[in-house]
Amino acid sequence: MDEENHYRPLPEGLFIEESKIEGQGLFTDRFIHRSTDLGLCHIETMSCPPLLVRTPLGGFINHSDEPNCMRVQKDNRWNLVTITNILPGEELTLCYTMYKPDDVKRPIEWDNYDEWLEKVYKGKK
Repeated sequence: MDEENHYRPLPEGLFIEESKIEGQGLFTDRFIHRSTDLGLCHIETMSCPPLLVRTPLGGFINHSDEPNCMRVQKDNRWNLVTITNILPGEELTLCYTMYKPDDVKRPIEWDNYDEWLEKVYKGKK
């Protein structure tokens, strides 16, 4: 099978490794520019109720209150997009927004969560 048609569960340059945050995490071996679309991380099923299915890209990304990536939705698909420049060896992270985990301490109150997310995602340089 030629390299062009070979299945790759993760985009080139990304790999899974032990994380200081939790279990295993998603890392890069190269510089990634801010606003880079890394590809499909979640798909919403048409079941009742709808379920989000993680792809390999979405399956190992850990939570951070200061994330360097975000999910961008288009129809029933979610892509992982960087919101900061990411250095080689750095772990890619998301602020989990699909639920509100009780065991995660947030720097903000939940009443201001949407405002905080907007600031995080739009304020990154």
